[in-house]
Amino acid sequence: MNLEAIMDYMPQLLKGLETTLELTFASLFSGLALAVVFTLILSLRFKPLEWLVKAQILLFTGTPLLVQIFLIYYGPAQFKGLQDSFLWPLLSEPWFCALLALALNSAAYSTQLFKGAVDAVPAGDWEAALALGMNKRQTLIRIVLPHAFRRALPAYGNEMILVMKGTSLASTITLMDLMGYADRLNARTYDTLTVFTLAGVIYLTMTGIMTLVIRIMERRALAFSN
Repeated sequence: MNLEAIMDYMPQLLKGLETTLELTFASLFSGLALAVVFTLILSLRFKPLEWLVKAQILLFTGTPLLVQIFLIYYGPAQFKGLQDSFLWPLLSEPWFCALLALALNSAAYSTQLFKGAVDAVPAGDWEAALALGMNKRQTLIRIVLPHAFRRALPAYGNEMILVMKGTSLASTITLMDLMGYADRLNARTYDTLTVFTLAGVIYLTMTGIMTLVIRIMERRALAFSN
């Protein structure tokens, strides 16, 4: 490793950083929205939907993320009907397929976190809300979910970091994110140590920044709950 190589490689690696950040935040937002919906379905026990959510959780927590990305990206091409459908422009795009895989994977793990936090809410909170005239759905949305989310925030912070690092797998389906540019640069220069050390430093920096943000969120959530 030398300074000249670092100065030459870094701008090229940073070209993919924007795609990595976009994919990270889009996946987190989509996964969180799905997780909230899935948690409501499980908590309110909508039977047919509850079975589907449990199947989704089993599928996406029981298989590797890389396999999920491959199946979502390469799988639809095996079906002529999908190629002729209005969905094909989306399913043929690496960015969308990576987003879908990451969001569904994150939603599965996040739902488990949120459902566990909901189950841990003291029974007295439910009873107090019901005594005030709220029904079960209102109690869940207005009282229990906010309380449960604050309880689950530390564990969800780890999930956010895992999603960010998981975006590195998107390069396996030709997406030119940070790892995509690192792979291209490595194939051109064969300077593997320098290229992937720099990529690792960028990921480490993003992890550090995200960890600080999560800690701030935790302190504010704790202050609010008090």
